[in-house]
Amino acid sequence: MDKKECHEESSSSDEELWRRIPTSSVSEDQESSEEQVSGAVYSEMHQMISSIYAELHFMFKQDYKYDQFLGPEGNVDVELINKSANKYSLRFPTAGWYLWSATGLGFVVRDAVTVTIAFGSWSQHLALDLQHHEQWLAAGPLFAVTAEPEEAVAEIHLPHFISLQGEVDVSWFLVAHFKDEGMVLQRPSRVEPFYAVLDNPSFSLMGILLRIARGTRLSIPITSNTLLYFHPHPEDIKFHLYLVPSDALLTKMIDDEEERFCGVRLQTSPSMQPLTFGAHYIVSNSAHLEIIPTELKLSYRSPGEIQPFSKFNAGQMKEPIQLEITDKRHGTLVWKTVVKPVDIQLGAASAPRTFSESCCRPGWSAAV
Repeated sequence: MDKKECHEESSSSDEELWRRIPTSSVSEDQESSEEQVSGAVYSEMHQMISSIYAELHFMFKQDYKYDQFLGPEGNVDVELINKSANKYSLRFPTAGWYLWSATGLGFVVRDAVTVTIAFGSWSQHLALDLQHHEQWLAAGPLFAVTAEPEEAVAEIHLPHFISLQGEVDVSWFLVAHFKDEGMVLQRPSRVEPFYAVLDNPSFSLMGILLRIARGTRLSIPITSNTLLYFHPHPEDIKFHLYLVPSDALLTKMIDDEEERFCGVRLQTSPSMQPLTFGAHYIVSNSAHLEIIPTELKLSYRSPGEIQPFSKFNAGQMKEPIQLEITDKRHGTLVWKTVVKPVDIQLGAASAPRTFSESCCRPGWSAAV
């Protein structure tokens, strides 16, 4: 689609979380998501959904499956039907709430429904000059969604990485639909931490956009992830560190790109606090190793675009290394971790066999 002007208008722990959702929240023959459900039960369902989103976010699990949705009766398999287009298909077998924990995309359905999902890029559909002119901020991934029958979907939950604190106003949140006539904007039914809701949605290429009044100077807090990869080598272990918004699709794309060059992601914690979009952060380490570059700007680039990162070499790494990220402007510590030699050994040992065979040099054992 051409860039055009706009027209406004998992695991056992996952299953344990799922059991907390009221089983009577949605019935197969209900005509709307609220008509046959008491206000108390409906409210409880959404409180539990919001709570589970938060818990899944802070778990920041590396092994979420792209081939499964979590659902009221267990996992629902997702089929990759077009690898080049990154397009998936699945069928929700019964009424209830379903979550693709690998992406944060969720659905509340009234009845069985077949859904297709593909991923899009903001830069391909929203002109950069238009973004700056209107002060628009892409706030989450783009999904091209279809549903059959469409009326079976009571809600869609679109993930976002904006932290709902400070000066953030939920009225800034919009759902952008990219259609033949251009971009159409729709206000979400409500905004929750980590996702926004559309009731009785119509489907298109869609995602969350933040629009801030022109002339307004605000610091937008976002949730972020620090992704740390090592590249095994018997003589000189190399590290790559990324600081990116909490976009599960973006993380997957970085994972895939790093894996192509034998990178293994180490499990790390999220940032200690929401970070500021557009701010600059300093990367440092306890071993006085040269880091290039030492400064990273927290920005959002669509999955598929080149993502900036800091890199450093650690030799044979016989001692632990402490890594820190501090806010350049305020000097405050926002993230830290300690990487031990055993972490490298375990990370290499847990890599897929094909990975180990193709990436290990002569004399290097992935388990060493």
